[in-house]
Amino acid sequence: MKFFDFSRHRQRLFAVLIGMLPAIALAHGISEADRIRMLEAGYIHYIGLGASHMLTGYDHLLFLFGVVFYLTSFREVAKFVTVFTIGHCITLILATYFKITWNYYLVDAIIALSVMYKAFDNNGGFQKHFQMASPNLLWAVFGFGLLHGFGLSTRLQQLPLGDDPLAMLWRILSFNVGVELGQIAALTVMVGVLALWRHMPSFKRFSYAANLGLFYAGFYLLFVQLHGYQHDSHPDSFRFPTAEHRHAHEDIDVEQTEDNSRNGL
Repeated sequence: MKFFDFSRHRQRLFAVLIGMLPAIALAHGISEADRIRMLEAGYIHYIGLGASHMLTGYDHLLFLFGVVFYLTSFREVAKFVTVFTIGHCITLILATYFKITWNYYLVDAIIALSVMYKAFDNNGGFQKHFQMASPNLLWAVFGFGLLHGFGLSTRLQQLPLGDDPLAMLWRILSFNVGVELGQIAALTVMVGVLALWRHMPSFKRFSYAANLGLFYAGFYLLFVQLHGYQHDSHPDSFRFPTAEHRHAHEDIDVEQTEDNSRNGL
């Protein structure tokens, strides 16, 4: 049997992942098209934007996947999801309304750490590496909910929410409703797939590997966001500074003129 030779394709895979950096970093950001569209948008549009934002938020979805991975009853799922929802509603609404913000790349980088934390916990990392019980999961999920809500708020604050306090509050609440609808849709699929998978022999064989993959996905998202932060905070480190760029073009023009002169053009 011929096995897949990963070493042969490692460089190609790495190149593909690096090429995907901009798309992943901006996957659930607020695009310029969204900003323009929301200038005259009604509340229903904010609901739609909130739902699509959650459904394209890889970090939020990966964290939720980690949370529900080993939950086997509807009651347990409802308890942890409710705690997470309360947490992210608090910071989403309050931080947006009072215009409390931070660099969204750094916030999303910390959210990526939450994905890594949950995967590490799911694989018994605290017991194996620290010889201690896992921290209280309910409080951890609530704390990470606050963090995820702040991440959503940094994105929402990129929109023109207006100066009228009441209208602004309704826009925030509408966006939040959309986020919850998107979350319910995503969780319905996750919980359904996991419920089916648990009845298969492969679940026990591959559950550890699945959470290890979740950990590395979080690590990759952390790298993506830190890379984005570097672009955002030190743009000249990744491209010609304006003055040097202009000087380079002037040198090219001089060389072109000299070549033309030598050729009698």
